Amino acid sequence: MPRAHDSRALAAAGNDDRAASGATARSGFVINGHVMPAPALAAGLHVVATPIGNLRDITLRALEVLAAADVIACEDTRVTRKLVDHYGIVTPLTSYHEHNAAEARPKLLARLGAGATVALVSDAGTPLVSDPGFKLVRAAREAGHSVTVLPGPSAPLAALVVSGLPADRFSFEGFLPPKAGARRARIAELARLPATLLLFESGPRLAVALADLASGLGPREAAICRELTKLHEEVRRGLLADLAALYAAGGETRGEFVIVVGPPPDDVVAMLPDELDVLLRAALNRLSVKEAVAEIAAVAGRPRREVYQRALALAGERPQAGEEPDGS
Repeated sequence: MPRAHDSRALAAAGNDDRAASGATARSGFVINGHVMPAPALAAGLHVVATPIGNLRDITLRALEVLAAADVIACEDTRVTRKLVDHYGIVTPLTSYHEHNAAEARPKLLARLGAGATVALVSDAGTPLVSDPGFKLVRAAREAGHSVTVLPGPSAPLAALVVSGLPADRFSFEGFLPPKAGARRARIAELARLPATLLLFESGPRLAVALADLASGLGPREAAICRELTKLHEEVRRGLLADLAALYAAGGETRGEFVIVVGPPPDDVVAMLPDELDVLLRAALNRLSVKEAVAEIAAVAGRPRREVYQRALALAGERPQAGEEPDGS
């Protein structure tokens, strides 16, 4: 993967571009000193993915929407200001984050109700991934407003791709609980999940989290991805225990981290009958037998026929003709 330029240097370059052009975009944006017009935008909520570090990792469509929107709702206006300033975008910014969402959301919905176009961004990457944006999207849909997504950068997906670990099946877990007991309990719940795990972690907690992962998950391959797309991008690979020892001994912990952990071996995925029953009962409370079997067979790593027979026993049903799923 080619190394990225430092985002601060890119922002400075953007300022030079605008000075050279002698103009600031209105309902437009600036690239390499050229003002690009932004097409008219349909009313509604537009969910826009933004760069996770390198400001060049943004799509032309995203720039058009940010420039044409009536307002940009963002986690931290100071962070988003760097992006819009770099591209000469003058759309007003308003904060929408975890601590003001209850107050800010009705105001944004009122603007949508008046026919405005609202762009929603996070500090970095794709909104709704570990941020409060999903509540705004849900409320906008319930109110009948149009919701459009503009896909783009995503730190978990970037880490998964560069890790070299299996990518055919993965589970994004976000941040582990900060308290040791809750963190270890959550890791125990993830131990048999037959998928590559993607986790966020802060630098100060990285070594402790890796030690708990090594203890709870065993000798699995992992990758620690730091400062992806930025000047000091770093990817370290190895067994969890070795990586935990590396960072406990003083590995670099400045920056933003994604932990990628490979899936468990097949013998670890196997689930005890009592554990299978607990999962099946919970699934049967909210799903049909067929749906519960599909969900739990995937999680438990057991043959579908076996899970189906157990689900029938718990549900007190008999199989209907042609109903029984193929097993393997």
